[in-house]
Amino acid sequence: MSKTFLRITAALLASTMLVTGASAETIRWARSSDALTLDPHSQNQGVTHNFAHHIYETLVDRGIDGALVPRLATEWNIKEDDPNVWVFKLREGVVFHDGNPFTAEDVVFSLDRARSEKSNMRQLHVGIAEVVAVDDHTVEVHMTGPSPLYPNNLTNTFIMDKDWSEANNVVEVQDFAAGEENYAVRNTNGTGPYTLVERDPDVRSRLVAFDGHWAEKPQIDEIIYLPITENATRIAALLSGEVDFVQDVPVQDIERLQSSDGINVTTGPENRSIYFAYRMDDAPLKSSNVTDANPFANPLVREAIHLAVDRDAIQRVVMRGQSVPTGIVVPPFVNGWTEELDAYPAPDVARARELMTEAGYPDGFTVTLDTPNNRYVNDEAISLAMVNFLGQIGIQATLASRPVAQHSPLITANETDFYLLGWGVPTFDSEYNFNDLIHTKEGSYGAYNGGLYSNPEVDAMIETLGTEVDLDKRNATIAAIWDIVQAERMLLPIHNQVLAYASRGNLEIPVHPENTVLMHSVTLSE
Repeated sequence: MSKTFLRITAALLASTMLVTGASAETIRWARSSDALTLDPHSQNQGVTHNFAHHIYETLVDRGIDGALVPRLATEWNIKEDDPNVWVFKLREGVVFHDGNPFTAEDVVFSLDRARSEKSNMRQLHVGIAEVVAVDDHTVEVHMTGPSPLYPNNLTNTFIMDKDWSEANNVVEVQDFAAGEENYAVRNTNGTGPYTLVERDPDVRSRLVAFDGHWAEKPQIDEIIYLPITENATRIAALLSGEVDFVQDVPVQDIERLQSSDGINVTTGPENRSIYFAYRMDDAPLKSSNVTDANPFANPLVREAIHLAVDRDAIQRVVMRGQSVPTGIVVPPFVNGWTEELDAYPAPDVARARELMTEAGYPDGFTVTLDTPNNRYVNDEAISLAMVNFLGQIGIQATLASRPVAQHSPLITANETDFYLLGWGVPTFDSEYNFNDLIHTKEGSYGAYNGGLYSNPEVDAMIETLGTEVDLDKRNATIAAIWDIVQAERMLLPIHNQVLAYASRGNLEIPVHPENTVLMHSVTLSE
C-alpha cells in the first residue's frame, strides 16, 4: 500500500471523526489537487487562488454572472480631471484575522508586492506607476496612461497585512521556481471569511469561519479541504459519505452520480481553454532526436500538427461530450473571441504528412510531451490522445505526466519542449492572454510563454492595449493580434472546458465560470 494512499485515508478518517456529515457547520471539500502555495502573490494559478479567496480578499470580485462586484473596495472610479488615476474607496470596519485594522497602507503594500519582480501576478499590474494612500480608506492607483479596464485585473490580487508581513519577513514574494519557502507559504493573516487553523499540503487543510469578518456570517462554519488525486478514490469518498462536495468530477462518472440517490450534479462551461504549445525558438529541442534544429520552429510542422489533431474525437471519446472544441485559446466569455476565430480545421492526415515531408521531416522526429495529471479535466488522457494523433504523421512523442505542482515550473522556467496547459481569463479580456502567453518573455511579460515566441511588432501592439481608451480602436488591435497568433499557429487550441460539481444532500453548488467555489456564499436548502 502506497504512502500517499495511507495519508489520504488517514485524512479522511480524521474528517469522519470530526464531523458526521454535511451540515450547516462543516463541509468536507475534495479536489484533485491542492493550492501550490499560500503566499498570495507567488503563483497565478486557479486552484491556488480559489483556496486563497477563503482566507484573503481582493478589492473587487467576480460574480457568478461575470460582473465585477465590491469586496474590500466599496466603489471605484477614474479620478476627475486625471484619466491616469483610479480611485478606490475602501470598506471601513474591516480587520485582519489577528485583529489588525485594514487600511489603505495595506493596499499600497499589497499592490506593490504583487507587481514586484518575484511575483507571478506582476503582468496584471504592469501599467502602475505608483500606488498612493490618500487617507486610511482611500487609495489612488496612478497608471502610466489611461487604463479603463484596470479593475478587471484585481479579482485575484489579494490584500495582505503590511505589519504582519514585515514582522514575519515576507515583504518579498516567495521564489516558487527556486523552491523557496517563506513564512507566508504555510501561514496566513487575511481579512477573509475563514481563518486557517490546520495545513498539511497535499493532504488536508482546515478552515473555520472568522468571527470578526465584516459580512454576514456564512452558513458553512468549517471547511475540511481534501486534495484527492485519484479519480476513483475521490468519487468513492463522495458516494460513501466521507466527503460532501467534489469539485473535479471525472466525465466518466457524471451519469452514474446523476442516478445516485442523494447526490446532486451541476455542470456548466468554464472560462478556460485547454491547449498545447511548443518551443518555437531556433535552439534545438532538449528531448528530440533532431539535434541540429528545432522542428517546431518550422511553420509547416506546426500546420501539419494542426491538421493531425481530431478535436471532435477528443470531445466524443475522451471527454464524453463534456467539452467544447475550439480553434482559439479564449472561450466566448472573453472580449476578442469571434465565431470565425473559433473555427478549426477538419483533420487531414494525408495533407499533414505532405507538410512534414515539405518541412524536411518525412520520417518525423521524437519529442517529450509534458502534461499535468491532476489539474484539468482528463488532462493526461487528452495528452495520450495527442500522442496517438502525432504518431500518424511520424512524430513519436513520449508522454511525461506529473502533478501540476511539478508541471507548472517546467513552463515558467523554459524547461519543456512541448506541453499541455489550461488557461483561464479572470479579466474576461484577451489582453490577459497576450501579456502572459504571447508577449516576449521579459520583465513583467510572458510568464507562461513557454514556447519562447518573440515578435517585437506584436509586443508593441500588446503594450498599447493597457492604455488605449478608444475601445473600438483597442478591439481592432486585439483582432489584429489574434490574426497573427492564429496565422503563425503559436498555440494549438483543443477545447473549452466544461465542469461538473457533485455534492450530497441539501448542498447544491452551481458551476462558477472561473471554477472559483466560494463556501461563504453557499446557501443550504431545507
